[in-house]
This record gives sequence, structure tokens and C-alpha cells, in this order.
Amino acid sequence: MARLLKLRPRLRSDRPLTLKGLLKAFWPQIGITWAMTLLDVGLTALIPLLMGRAIDDLLESDYTSFLQLGAVLSGLILCGTLRRVYDTRAYGLMRVELGRSLGARSSGLPVSNLNARLDMGRELVDFLEEEVPESFTALLSMIAAVAILMSFHFALAAASVAAFFAMLAIYGMAHARFFRLNRQLNEQTERQVSILQTGRSSRLGGHLMRLRKSEIQISDTEALIYGLIFVVLLGLVMFNLHFSTQHITASIGVIFAIVTYSWNFVESALALPMTLQSLSRLSEIVSRINQPLDTICPNTTSEF
Repeated sequence: MARLLKLRPRLRSDRPLTLKGLLKAFWPQIGITWAMTLLDVGLTALIPLLMGRAIDDLLESDYTSFLQLGAVLSGLILCGTLRRVYDTRAYGLMRVELGRSLGARSSGLPVSNLNARLDMGRELVDFLEEEVPESFTALLSMIAAVAILMSFHFALAAASVAAFFAMLAIYGMAHARFFRLNRQLNEQTERQVSILQTGRSSRLGGHLMRLRKSEIQISDTEALIYGLIFVVLLGLVMFNLHFSTQHITASIGVIFAIVTYSWNFVESALALPMTLQSLSRLSEIVSRINQPLDTICPNTTSEF
């Protein structure tokens, strides 16, 4: 593992800087982090089920499930600690290589644009380090939750799947708007250093107000979309709670597990629209950092 962190894969200068390119160049390091994430997800998915069993067993003075729960929690702590220690080193290596490559390709740009694009380029690595594992974890957690809810009753799983597709439909209505608003924000950000160099407070004030306007528009869109999504997902929790108590003969531990997995589904589902929103932003960033100044097509989307 230490040997992998000493490697210096080179991003090819004749190809665009994309998420796909980063994955191809750094697949050994990313593969290790994803494998540890998968183990983390598997252990986490067992916790509500073991908690429910432990409740029922402890009421009967049986400590078997309680000890199993303790073993899983210990493994989760160890796995999570090792993954974070490795992630910092692996993705730090990627940031260095990406920064070097982007600096070499954009060396002819004004400092203002180069500085902004270096910051934007780091967002690609930030996405791979933070949001991809979170999305991976969320998706697998959702699948596990649906599978376990299915074992209790088909209606519980069907309601979860229906809520998921409703959530995707709601986000789909805002994807194009997110892309457009992030394009406006990035264009203004690229001008910041050159505006500062003028030393004119009026221009700086106008620049900051334009940044504020774009950020407010993005935030307002997020608030509306996530509000609608949260209504759907909370409706799922209420339905599963009512159904499990009124239509299923279940112990207290089973009802606890059903409610917990339903809530885990909600928390996991909320991570996916955030990832989709980040992809909307990164789509604009990728098109920007791979084209010379003043040649970016406003409506261009790019391959990740």
C-alpha cells in the first residue's frame, strides 16, 4: 500500500482533464479506497438489524446478538480509521499531479484565470475523495435497506423504491438550471484576481455583488428542490411506520429495525441529489479547464 502512494502517474497532456482520466491514471489508489468503503458500508448496513435482534435477545437475557453488535462496531471503527488515513495521502497525490498538469496546460492564461482554474480543478479530486464514496455508500445502503425491508414485507420495499424514483424526477427538473447558474458563478470567479489588480473598490463591490447573486440563486434552487424531496422521503417514513404497526405482526425489535432502515434509506437518498448537483457543477468546470480562455461555449457539456 505504501508503494502505491509513492507512484507518480502522469496525466497525459494530449487528453482532456476529466474525472474519467483521473480514474484511469489513479485506479490502484482509488480501488483501495473504494474497497475499504465497500467494507465500511457492509458493516454499517448490519447495525440496525443487529440492534433490533439485540433488543429482542436482551429482553430474554440472551447476549449473543449483543456481542455480535459489539464486534461489528469495533470492525467499523477500525475500517473507518484506516480508510481516512489512506484517503488523505492517496487523494493528496492526485491533487498535486492534477495541479501540475493544469498549470502546464494553462500557463499562457492570465493569473486571474489560472488561479481560478487551479481551484476548480481541485474540485474534481474533492469530488472523487468525498462525494463519490458518499454516493457509493448511499447507493449500497439504499439497496441493503430495500432488501431488508423486503424481508419484512413487500409493501415496505415498494414504497421505498417509489420514493427514490420520485426524488430523481424532482431533481431532474432542476439539472439544467444548476448547470447554468454554476457557469455564471465560475465565469465571475475567473475575473476576481484581475478585478483586484485594478484597485478600484467600485469594481470589486460589483464583482462581489454578482457572486452573491449567483450564490443566492443556487441556494434558492437547492432549498426548493431539497424541500420537495424531503417531503417525499418523510412521507415514506410515515407510511412504513404506520404499515409496520397496523398491518404486520412484529416484535418491538422488528419495528425498530423497520423504522431505522426506513430512516437510513432517507438519509442515503438525500446524498444522491447532492452528488447529481455536484456533477452539474463539475460538468461546467471540466468544459472550462479544458478550453482556452474566451473559447468556452456556454451550452457545452463534457464527458466526465
